[in-house]
Amino acid sequence: MSNQLESLRQFTTVVADTGDFEAMRVHRPTDATTNPSLILKAVQKEENQHLLEKVVADHGQGSSGDLVDHLLVAFGREILNIVPGRVSTEVDARLSFDTQASIERARQIIEIYHRAGIDRERVLIKLASTWEGIQAAKVLQAEGIRCNMTLLFSLPQALACAQAKAQLISPFVGRIYDWYKKSAGDGWVEAANAGAADPGVQSVKRIYDYYKSYDIPTEIMGASFRNIGQIRALAGCDLLTISPDLLAQLAQSTEPLERQLDPQLSKQNAPEWMASNEISFRTEMNQDAMATEKLAEGIRLFAADAVKLDTLIAEARKK
Repeated sequence: MSNQLESLRQFTTVVADTGDFEAMRVHRPTDATTNPSLILKAVQKEENQHLLEKVVADHGQGSSGDLVDHLLVAFGREILNIVPGRVSTEVDARLSFDTQASIERARQIIEIYHRAGIDRERVLIKLASTWEGIQAAKVLQAEGIRCNMTLLFSLPQALACAQAKAQLISPFVGRIYDWYKKSAGDGWVEAANAGAADPGVQSVKRIYDYYKSYDIPTEIMGASFRNIGQIRALAGCDLLTISPDLLAQLAQSTEPLERQLDPQLSKQNAPEWMASNEISFRTEMNQDAMATEKLAEGIRLFAADAVKLDTLIAEARKK
């Protein structure tokens, strides 16, 4: 009898959301995603110290930003030795409101991969879904550099990403769930907000239905899960990036798992076409307290971990 992870693979590309190489070998994802927090956690493990040491030895005269990019690529190369598909590598979150700087860092990351013999088709550059990040993606996509738009919490963000012709978007399920649960306080009823009723699941489904109704080619990858119920409710999404502990839970469950999202079903009830431009983007984001707050919080958290990564590299340089 197949487990839920194997069932999920039938209609969704499974992606590992981790910097843990062994977890990838165990669960055999097609792609893998990383972020500053995951890399910070992974680089502090004893078995990965050699990657940091080699980066410092080979590029010790470079700037802090250069060394961070080399370290991210070092992890990316290791990941690509395990997964058959793509790895997502993130531009420094501190550049989330600087279009040109984001473009330059993305080009640098791709160049480092190129010098390491990695084709750009196997790399997705992660950018925050701010207006500035989305405009950076528009430029990069036109150059053949594929982008994964992260920290995405709303349909207006997804529409702008589609207009920029981003390769992929990563709507965050769990963080949306977190916001609504915290907002409800004592009034939160878990059973009434589970599965298809989960606010994070509903957000991704709304984006999925819109994209499929209008044949938008940008891939949708649900991200940031808190439980396997959220994953099961999004079975059929183009991709889902899942942490090792939830991958393990899916692998251990033999309960039936059925497809929940389907392009043909989305087209039967096509949502109304919506205009997307900078004014509508900023207006709609301002109206959505959840999306505004979670985007800002996400950037702050990733930026804080980027600072910690800088500190780790500075300490390694002194040795």
